Amino acid sequence: HAMLRRQAAIKLLDVDKVNDASIQRFEREVQITCQLNHPNTIAIYDYGRTPEGVFYYAMEYLDGINLQTLVEKYGPQPEARVIHILLQICGSLYEAHTLGLVHRDIKPANIMLNRRGAEGDVVKVLDFGLVKAIDDAKQAGLTAANSLTGTPLYMAPESIQAPNSVDARSDLYAVGAVGYFLLTGHPVFEAENLVQLCQQHIDAVPVPPSQRTKQPISADIDTALLGCLEKLRTNRPQTARELAQ
Repeated sequence: HAMLRRQAAIKLLDVDKVNDASIQRFEREVQITCQLNHPNTIAIYDYGRTPEGVFYYAMEYLDGINLQTLVEKYGPQPEARVIHILLQICGSLYEAHTLGLVHRDIKPANIMLNRRGAEGDVVKVLDFGLVKAIDDAKQAGLTAANSLTGTPLYMAPESIQAPNSVDARSDLYAVGAVGYFLLTGHPVFEAENLVQLCQQHIDAVPVPPSQRTKQPISADIDTALLGCLEKLRTNRPQTARELAQ
C-alpha cells in the first residue's frame, strides 16, 4: 500500500470474464466481506477500479499456510491443535451467520494459518466469494441460477440437492468435514467421480474419524464432528457458537 507502506494482497476481476453480472457479484463479495470484522476473517482494506477499468480489491496480506497444504505436507494434526483451529473458524462464521451471510465454500484451501503479533496458529477464513445474503431474495440468483457452488469434498447434502436452500448449518457440515480431514488426513468421502462423491454425501454414513487414524481421538470430538456431518440439518449443531461450545 503506497501510503501506508504495508503489504496488501490484491484480487483482480479477470478481464476476459467481465460482464455486468460478474462485476455485480464481485462488488457484492467485497461489500459483504467489508461488513465482517472478526479477527479470524480476512480484512478488506479497499476496492475500486484501475484507470483501465479493471475492478479490484485490496485485503490484508497473509504469509501463512492453508490447511490443505498443512495436511499434505505434515500429515494428520493432533486433536488439541485441530480444536484450536476449529474454534477460530466457528468464531469467524458465527459473526457472518448473525449478519445473515452463508460462506458456502468452507474447505481447507480457504482457511489459512498465520503468525500474528508473535502468536502462532492464528486462523483466517478467506474467500467469501460464494457468499450470499440468505434473506435477500433479489440477490439469490447472483451465483448463477441452479449452479453447483462449493467444493464437493466438503459440501452438505442440501448444497448438492437444493443449492438455493443452503443456510448456516450447511457451513457447519463443511466445518465438520474440514475437522475430519485435519484429524485423519482423509476427506470424509472419497470416490472415483463427482457423481459418486455427491451421492455419498447424500446417503453414505461416514466412518468415525477415530477409526481412520492411528492417533488417539477423544469420544467428544468424534461425536462433535459426526454431529456436523448429519444428513438432516435439524440434527446438526444449529449455530457455530453451539458447535464451538
